[in-house]
Amino acid sequence: MNTSPPSLAKAGTPKPLAEIPPARPWYSPASLWLRKSTVIAAISVLGILLHLVLRLGFRMEPGASSIPLLATLAVGGLPLLYDLLRKLLKREFGSDLLGGISIITSVLLGEYLAGSIIVLMLAGGEALENYALGSASSVLAALAKRMPSIAHRKRESQIVDVSLAEVAIGDCLVIYPHDICPVDGTVIEGHGTMDESYLTGEPFQITKTSGSTVISGAVNGESVLTIHATQLAADSRYSKIMEVMRESESKRPNLRRLGDRLGAFYTPVALVVAALAWGLSGEAIRFLAVLVIATPCPLLLAIPIAIIGSISLCARRAIIVKSPVVLEQIAECRVAIFDKTGTLTYGEPKLTEQLTAPGIEPPTLLTLVASLERYSKHPLARAILAAAQEAGIRLVEATEVGEQPGRGLCGTVSGHLVQITSRNKLLAEKIAGAEQLPPLAGGLECVVVLDQRYAATLRFRDAPRAESRSFVKHLGPKHQFQRVMIVSGDRESEVQYLAEQVGITEIHAQQSPEQKLALVRAETAKAKTLYVGDGINDAPAMMAATVGMAIGQTSDVTAEASGVVIMDNSLVKVDEFMHISRRMRIIALQSAVGGMALSIIGMLLAATGHLSPVAGAVTQEVIDVLAVLNALRAAFPPKAIHDL
Repeated sequence: MNTSPPSLAKAGTPKPLAEIPPARPWYSPASLWLRKSTVIAAISVLGILLHLVLRLGFRMEPGASSIPLLATLAVGGLPLLYDLLRKLLKREFGSDLLGGISIITSVLLGEYLAGSIIVLMLAGGEALENYALGSASSVLAALAKRMPSIAHRKRESQIVDVSLAEVAIGDCLVIYPHDICPVDGTVIEGHGTMDESYLTGEPFQITKTSGSTVISGAVNGESVLTIHATQLAADSRYSKIMEVMRESESKRPNLRRLGDRLGAFYTPVALVVAALAWGLSGEAIRFLAVLVIATPCPLLLAIPIAIIGSISLCARRAIIVKSPVVLEQIAECRVAIFDKTGTLTYGEPKLTEQLTAPGIEPPTLLTLVASLERYSKHPLARAILAAAQEAGIRLVEATEVGEQPGRGLCGTVSGHLVQITSRNKLLAEKIAGAEQLPPLAGGLECVVVLDQRYAATLRFRDAPRAESRSFVKHLGPKHQFQRVMIVSGDRESEVQYLAEQVGITEIHAQQSPEQKLALVRAETAKAKTLYVGDGINDAPAMMAATVGMAIGQTSDVTAEASGVVIMDNSLVKVDEFMHISRRMRIIALQSAVGGMALSIIGMLLAATGHLSPVAGAVTQEVIDVLAVLNALRAAFPPKAIHDL
């Protein structure tokens, strides 16, 4: 039995919810294929190395030294051929299909080394691809990991740790400083703040006092709060987001890769040329020669190398590419969807207006208020102090400072009694001069009372980033985006204010994660979409978009849901990623299409009998080297990497 707060280390270490099933068990089909392709790639490397040692080191005859290669083809080639046969039956004609035909051809030719290398390319490519792409299921694991597995239930004077499954509606729960709220509820004791930004999109610390509602997943501030549970853990807000995440994962868009699209054209051409060469000449050797030179190494090697080089370049620019697909897809996105808080804005309040009563100078008022606010932990105190520092105001001493829950901050500054309170409190206490209050507007506000008389209203807003307007303006002309919109959980007045500041006309305000998900799905069904956000409430929408992008110091959940993470809190990096992607696509197409064009010329020479299978293999290697060298350019930064 525990009657004292646990250590912060214990309280702040979340564990997976018992009732949440594993997001991706080790035996799932995707995990099994990743393990299988990795094993095949390893066997291929071992077989090729052993063959070279036996052949070159021990001078063994070709028959004996080829035993490791035959083992590689049997153990690794047969599973790959089986998988390719299944794709063929589904009428999926990709570049790997021609690779499978080339394996069979190499066996018929007795070119076991070439066949083993093709096995290595296919299996290694699949393993790297699956590992890089990851799975949306990892998002569920990150969500579960973030949520605590216990709640501190209070009965009479005792506090007992219980599992979330044991929490019932009506229970009193204690939330210690920095704890994550386990269930939805209402505060019955305590006064403090909570960070709900990951869940609601609201950028500010939310003040909590008796009667305030709290939502599961929110992070408690410095004070101990006692709440009355109003929902079971399974029905609370955080669990609902997890349900939306599961649904989003199951309906994630299936994207066709660049190599597959090119392979769908190249493979039939190669087969037709090979068949015609055999049919018209009556020589089977021409069929084999054509297929040897037709091995799609520019597709199997050049495109992945261009992608890997671009991923490396992105990493050096503080851009983490989690899914290689996004590098190929972002150039085709035509709808840009932005969250508001922390994406187009800085995610913190700034003092934007000082509406003072007649006879009061704004600098004088700011001096008095800032001098008092430096003793406060209120979320808006930092904004006031930042404004005073920016204005070059020197603070003075404050005395008799006090802050009663629900009454605001009071103190004496330079002989004046200063009170910082709310509009409702001012009206309830019937303070003199209350009739001078300006109309209620968007954003946050606080009211200043000076010597028991209304003195000013201070207004705060989440300010747009310095580069937001220029970034939004250039999306159309520079990156071919046809529509730009804001989808936010904030109030409509706040979203509209920001939209006007950055030049966006289409907005969707007060959107829950479920509504964001539905909207992104609808837009993605009509055109490819880019979704940029930073909070847990953005994660389902990120997964549903063609390209999901997390910006800034995001949560682990958001980072898992996105295809790319912008580590620096800047939209300039988003533009850099778009430029790197466009350049990667150009280089990949140059390498792949150029390599295929040279291969087609070689196929025609082989079809007319001018190239033997051995000469065709040598020619193909030369083409591969040229394609790979060109693809390596993607790893080196260009002169201009953004245009903001």
